[in-house]
Formats: sequence, structure tokens, C-alpha cells
Amino acid sequence: MSEWKAKRFWKEASIAPESESGGFGVLLDGRPVRSPAKALLVLPNAAMARAVAAEWNAQGDVLDPTTMPYTRSANAAIDKVRPQHEEVAALIAAYGDSDLLCYRAEAPDELVARQEAEWDPMLDWLKSRHGIALVPVTGVIHKAQSMDSIEKIQGITRSMTAFELTGFHDLVSLSGSFVLGLAAAERVRPAQELWALSRIDETWQAEQWGRDADSEKAAMLRAQAFAHAMRFFELANSDADAA
Repeated sequence: MSEWKAKRFWKEASIAPESESGGFGVLLDGRPVRSPAKALLVLPNAAMARAVAAEWNAQGDVLDPTTMPYTRSANAAIDKVRPQHEEVAALIAAYGDSDLLCYRAEAPDELVARQEAEWDPMLDWLKSRHGIALVPVTGVIHKAQSMDSIEKIQGITRSMTAFELTGFHDLVSLSGSFVLGLAAAERVRPAQELWALSRIDETWQAEQWGRDADSEKAAMLRAQAFAHAMRFFELANSDADAA
């Protein structure tokens, strides 16, 4: 039996300001789009609304959700993150207590040196920019960071809007690092460079033992998701509100 697929039923997607929320809605032939949970799909600014509307306009005769990452992220922000903002903020903040950049290899010396050269500057940036001093350790046994650092990390995540937190969640969870996620959110370095920092261990293993095609493909898809999350976070902060 063939899988049912939703067919395109609209001619044009457009955006319009929402007087009550101050955001922007997406309209299909003048009718508002709703999230899977039936909430109005209202975006925080015109820039994000245009990105979502463009995905709807780009659809062919059959709706393909895999080609609509901005719509999916917006739906997640409205249906999942906004109703449980505190829980999501706490979940992301927890990465800071076991950050990828703080768990260093004990050997070989070449990998130890590479981690130190690439990761230490990011920890230095976090300390100078946000006053958060995360302490690296060797091995894989968890060692808690200071309560002061944890409280500052929690303050950052709690202050984010639902749309910011949606993008930030993916930046952190995909990279395994609160530090790299925050650097991406603040556009400290390009997405591809930050993603490469999150894969130093995997890159090292591939250099020693060879590359696996399936693993490389999976990593490529995750890298694309990381880049999208960075763009989504940027749009969530856009001040381009003109329709």
C-alpha cells in the first residue's frame, strides 16, 4: 500500500503582521498556517516569517517536510519549547557541566596537543566573554564544574526566547558542547569551523584507521543540521521586522 502524501492546495504563501503578538504570521492564499498542535504559526519577526513562507512557496505538487527546516524548527519552538521553556533551558544548561571541550584524552600526545590547541582558546573565550571558567580534565569520569559556572550557564539559557532556545538546543546537542553552541549562537566563528572543533576526536580516529562512508554521511547530515540551527538562531534575533 502506497504511503499517503499531502498535496499542495495553495497558490501562494505570504506573511502578515500579527497585531496581538507583535510577530508575523504565514498565510496560504490568505489563510493562516497552524502548527501540528493547531497553534497559529506566528514568527517573532518578518525575516523568519519570510524564510518559512519561502519554504511553502518552494513546494511542488506534493508537500515534502524534509525540505522545510525553518518550518519544522518554528513548529518545535511553538509546540514543544514554549510550553516547557524551563525544562528545555535546564536540559541545555546541563551540557555545560559535562562539556565536550572539558574532557581530554590522556594519550596519544598528538591528540592531546590537538585538543589543547583547538579547545583551550574556546574555553578562554567563554571566560573572557561571559565570566564562565570551565575546567578541563583528562579521562571520561565526570567532574562537576563550579556552582558559579553552572548558575551563569543556566542564566544564559533561561534568558533565551522559545525560538532562540530551539536553535540553541540543536547547536548544543549536535556538537555535544555548550561552549561551541554558544560560540555559534554569537557567531564567534563560522559554522563549519565550530563543527570541525566538535569532531576532533572523530577526525583523529579517521586519520589513524581510515574513513567509513556511512559515518561520513551521517556526520555530513549533522553538520548541515548544525549550520541550519545557527541560521535559525540568527533569524530569531533578527530585527528586520518590515513586511
